[in-house]
Amino acid sequence: MAPEARIKLFLKNSATAFCAGVVVLSTFSLGAEAARRHYRSHHHHPPQLAAAPPRALPYPQLPLPFEISGAQYLPLAWADVKGWGDDDHLAAYKTFRASCKSINAQNGAPEPKALGASLGEPCRVAKSLELSDDAKAKTFFEDNFAPLRISRLGEPDGFVTGYYEPVLEGSRTQTDVFNVPVYRRPSNLFVRGYKQDSVSLPNKGPVYRKIGRRKLVPYYDRGEIEDGKIAGRGLEIAWLKDPTDLLFAQIQGSARIKFEDGTTLRLNYDAYNGYPYTAVGRILIERGIIPKEEMSMQKIREWMAQNPDGAKELRRQNRAYIFFREVNLSDKDEAVGAQGIPLTAGRSIAVDKSLHVYGTPFFIEGELPIDSERSKTPFHRLMIAQDTGSAIIGPARADLYFGAGQEAGRVSGRLRHPMHFVMLVPKSLDPSLRAARLPVPDPRPSEKIAKLFPQTDPAKTGTPAAAVAQGRNETVAVAGPVPLPVPRPAIEPVPEPRRPVKNRSHRQQ
Repeated sequence: MAPEARIKLFLKNSATAFCAGVVVLSTFSLGAEAARRHYRSHHHHPPQLAAAPPRALPYPQLPLPFEISGAQYLPLAWADVKGWGDDDHLAAYKTFRASCKSINAQNGAPEPKALGASLGEPCRVAKSLELSDDAKAKTFFEDNFAPLRISRLGEPDGFVTGYYEPVLEGSRTQTDVFNVPVYRRPSNLFVRGYKQDSVSLPNKGPVYRKIGRRKLVPYYDRGEIEDGKIAGRGLEIAWLKDPTDLLFAQIQGSARIKFEDGTTLRLNYDAYNGYPYTAVGRILIERGIIPKEEMSMQKIREWMAQNPDGAKELRRQNRAYIFFREVNLSDKDEAVGAQGIPLTAGRSIAVDKSLHVYGTPFFIEGELPIDSERSKTPFHRLMIAQDTGSAIIGPARADLYFGAGQEAGRVSGRLRHPMHFVMLVPKSLDPSLRAARLPVPDPRPSEKIAKLFPQTDPAKTGTPAAAVAQGRNETVAVAGPVPLPVPRPAIEPVPEPRRPVKNRSHRQQ
């Protein structure tokens, strides 16, 4: 073949190969859709390629061991828990075992919150351990739990108040002196989802007064009840001297009533009327009547005693009203908490039941005015969640139980302090071990790249991956559409004119 012909054939084959290369390159670098568009421009029968789905980011939505709404937490080492070695761990262990009796007896599905049913394992261990040594009790907690610093999101500390069981003078019948009724739960009090005679009703949410078979209206508030809306219906359990005594018994959730014949009646929280609790102390502070730094239960009592008309108006600012039930306890027994077991003075706490399960240990550390109003007594104590209250809201919020009587009332009445909270989490839910199994996310793109390729919210764009995730009740992060580069222009080979081929005669040798 002549040199000119070989050159022309090489150029023709190169042009064909270049076009094929453009198609192959488009498939890998320009995306499937761009490749299809390019392929259609050169072929009569394009292949049927599926559209590329949105790229899911490689962050699997693995379930967390537990999640507490509105909380921040930090795993700690035991050596970092300030005051941990100075506590009476045996006393805490005995209180924890009391909660375990209720936990071990539970059947059915675990509560869908915080620690769930994870306390079952350390409780099974405690059931077989009759400890009498503080060091062994300390080892029990360290072997079965992991410490976790917890507080409300954005706040460094938790917050504590105190409560106690009032001991009040009373009468079984109404007299001129004892004329403030203590009511049991009315039969027409109704909560959706519960029978009217249910043993336990929630202390949050709406409560109704049932009229006839179907009609429901909000229940009477404190002012209406004090004005006699439910009087004379046989609901009176006992009678007290002072409406302030009743108010504080309702705030505490329990009371002991001493009768003139020497007998005692024990009362416990049974239900409420559906209105949110309003702290009368906060109202006195807002009105400038009592300075915030001087506020205590005793100060409220003194002001109410000196201002009976103002006290009546102040009580009605708290529209919530508590109904009691009689409990069969002796004078030696402590009040029964919401977990259904007797509380332990100095070891039991009330927590937010919507976030925590009963039996959860909390190590609370800081300084409190235990010895006097101005004292800063070091407080580092392992407490057990065994009760709740309508005013106890938040992940690191606790009401410390101090027992019964005036002294317990004086101490608890002056507590309104920030404290460090360390929640003890069963080892089966250790967040440190759980975090080690989570994949490391992709490196964050530079600011320049982020501006060039802004990501969109898949939930708003309605991408297929987001729709599939919503159908499975899962959350899948999907990358937003990234603009494709401009396709490389197609280069058409220039056809060469066909030249007539001259027949050459072969030379004969």
